[in-house]
Amino acid sequence: MTDTQLLVVGAGPYGVAVAAHARERGIETTVVGRPMEFWTRHMPEGMYLRSGLDWHLDAAGEHTFEAFAEDRQIAARDVDPVPIGLFLAYAEWFQRHKSVQAIEKMVTSLGCQDGKFLATLDDGGELVAERVVATPGAAYFRRLPEWASHLSRRGAHTVDRVRFDDAEGARVLVVGGRQSAYEWAALLVEHGARRVDIVHRHPEPRFERVSWAFVDPYLEATTATPGWWRRLPLERRREIERRFWEVGRLTLEWWLVPRLDRERVRRWPEAQVETAAEIGDGAVDVVLSNGERLEVDQVLFATGYEPDLSKVPYLRELLPDVEVADGNPVLDEWFQTSLPGLYVAGLAAARSFGPFLGFTKGCPAAARLVVDGLSRAG
Repeated sequence: MTDTQLLVVGAGPYGVAVAAHARERGIETTVVGRPMEFWTRHMPEGMYLRSGLDWHLDAAGEHTFEAFAEDRQIAARDVDPVPIGLFLAYAEWFQRHKSVQAIEKMVTSLGCQDGKFLATLDDGGELVAERVVATPGAAYFRRLPEWASHLSRRGAHTVDRVRFDDAEGARVLVVGGRQSAYEWAALLVEHGARRVDIVHRHPEPRFERVSWAFVDPYLEATTATPGWWRRLPLERRREIERRFWEVGRLTLEWWLVPRLDRERVRRWPEAQVETAAEIGDGAVDVVLSNGERLEVDQVLFATGYEPDLSKVPYLRELLPDVEVADGNPVLDEWFQTSLPGLYVAGLAAARSFGPFLGFTKGCPAAARLVVDGLSRAG
């Protein structure tokens, strides 16, 4: 059994950002998790990021993505858009420079007794920690429509469909109309899909180059004034959320347009699936709300994520002592839950801190606030 001041559960962007900053502030820190596992196991090769080189992990502002690019003599104009592999290379470089080395195990359970936390690992090992920062990845929070359960063999969420070896000649229905829906459609076509139908309830999205610079002042305010988001008037929060929705959801990336083969990609905006049933030959019979009937071989759910701590197995033992609202943890200004010593960062913290804290863009701000909170608590 090993003791540590701080246990960080998860070695994705938020986990390594918090761990690096904690170590620099003199906090003994142990990270448990497979480095960037969500990115390596649940994102496809050939994917591009919606962000540029200005999104990074370093709360100290030293080992940034731009610094990595400069170190590798990579010009921004040559990585527009940014391939996922380049960010993974940056994350590895960042961890090496910050001396953040994760124990590549999984935490299976967390308990709390006498003010300390006991973590059990998947190999039977145990860790005792004074405080814990949990950074559950989006894979826990996949959202599916109710009728998805009718497709025992032919349906999958995008988080589970990152290889396209079986796309050759397939007819695929993509449910959803945001970035992942259209990017997965492009990847399916590029891997030989015969036809891809995209169905979504909203109008057809715009495809334009957008700037995320409007988020910068909000992140600066988040770190300059702890609790800034929750103190905003409700109408102002809604205004920011609408702007974020317009840029991040209603507008998709310009570089998708030439990849969406008009002959093989059919779009069904302002429609939804009424029924879907597997039929005898292994295909799926689908009826849309506009009366269209489709026969497809596979259904892909690009239906996003919805945080719910009850879906995170290692947190279940602690949940009776953690206040939640609609599945989201209720956090203080430093990302601490109602259970003293337990902090939550990443997508599950966005409700308490604003939508930008669910994206990699928010990593440095979250790391600063979490570590400030840890230092205040002594």
